[in-house]
Amino acid sequence: MIRSLQTIAFITILSTMSPSLAMAEISPKEKLNSSIRSNSIAQNPNTQAGDTLINQQAYILGPGDEIQLTMFGQPNLFTTNYRVLVDGTVSLPLIGRVLVKGRSIGIAEREIAKRYIRFYRRPFITIVLVDARVVTLAISGEVRHPGTYPVESPTQIPTVTQLIQLAGGASQSADISQIKVRRPQENGKEQFISVNLLQLLQEGDLSQNLQLRDKDTVIIPTTTTVDFSNALLIRNASFSSDRSEPINIAIIGEVYRPGPHTIRPGSADVQEAGTLGNAKAASTELPTVTQAIQTAGGIKPEADIRQVKVIRRPHNGNPQEIIVNLWELLKAGDLSQDIALQAGDTIVVPKAVGLSAAELTELSTISFAPATIDVNVVGEVKRPGIIKIQPNTPLNTAMLAAGGFDDRRANKSKVKLIRLNPDGTVTQREIKIDLEQPLNEENNPALRNNDVVVVGRSGLTKVGDNLRNILAPITSSFGIFRILF
Repeated sequence: MIRSLQTIAFITILSTMSPSLAMAEISPKEKLNSSIRSNSIAQNPNTQAGDTLINQQAYILGPGDEIQLTMFGQPNLFTTNYRVLVDGTVSLPLIGRVLVKGRSIGIAEREIAKRYIRFYRRPFITIVLVDARVVTLAISGEVRHPGTYPVESPTQIPTVTQLIQLAGGASQSADISQIKVRRPQENGKEQFISVNLLQLLQEGDLSQNLQLRDKDTVIIPTTTTVDFSNALLIRNASFSSDRSEPINIAIIGEVYRPGPHTIRPGSADVQEAGTLGNAKAASTELPTVTQAIQTAGGIKPEADIRQVKVIRRPHNGNPQEIIVNLWELLKAGDLSQDIALQAGDTIVVPKAVGLSAAELTELSTISFAPATIDVNVVGEVKRPGIIKIQPNTPLNTAMLAAGGFDDRRANKSKVKLIRLNPDGTVTQREIKIDLEQPLNEENNPALRNNDVVVVGRSGLTKVGDNLRNILAPITSSFGIFRILF
């Protein structure tokens, strides 16, 4: 009874000092929204008011945050900003310490308002985040730079995708449909929250882009299988791997320049077989399998592009083998087969068996084959020397490119083909040539880079050349005799 009388007397004294103090009423909805909006804008004039309000209301308070409080109708109650103390409380006029740690700004506003009901009728409290503490987040798994990230953002709460971007983007091995967020609880336990960013990309479900809290850990697992149907969608996502940096890969097998290569953003252009592909155009796209092949000088004529293998080593240490069918890219325009690469990938281009003449011709015209190969035509042709021809050009066409047979001297029935093999050995064979034959391995084979075609002399030419060599000393003597006499 005595305490109640004391409280009533205290309120009466306060009312006498400030008549409006005991009349803190909630204003109409329009006025309240205007008050909150103006307070939010005052802290960050460059931020859209609506976004600031939404983000700040969901912000989870913790030690180190600096906040500004206002009560509608009582502009002189809070004369300074307040820092959340180490124990998670703020010390406020009349009501003392209030625990706000672990509470969103919206919940903290309602909790503080309850405390002031003893002194004001229907108090309305507004809290604005003035200076956010440094929030520590962690990310592990399939991102380019896993680790911890201190984040200070007074107007925007970090989300899962924002943290992934801070970590350099998700790798091409990431299973973005099975992301987990590990969140510590006040009782010492941990909560695990599932996030499906594939659903965000496919359906625009923003609820999957979870707003993070202090000490959250985002775990991105490794995919077990490559989803070709969504490969392009994932590759072009805003949170995929950083596109601005070159990556180091290796490529072996049926390419002209096997070995390690550095792939830079943009496409490559292969002009001559055996030379490195040159950067052709700037791009913001991730490097792909075909770009790596172009950089490695292009495919050889007998490459099996149906069974190109990408060996990938995710962060969990278990190698993955991805089979890419580039023939589907050529025949059906399936761009998903041209998968994006990541640092450390190894590409294996195997050798095909039993390619048809039509397939060989088509392979010579694709964008990741070299534009030309070098073939050396020597002997009895009109323009002997190195000629540049398209890959898989048949022997007959190469002969015509060298001007054709020397009609007076050439043996037109057969030529010799000398070829340097990948293992360092040299093979040579005689080919019965028929300029009317279509492409075939027996009489009109497809030529390879650095092949040598030797056109021999006819029998009559050999006899004539031998006689000329025998008679050369005699004719020389007669010449000298005529000069002396």
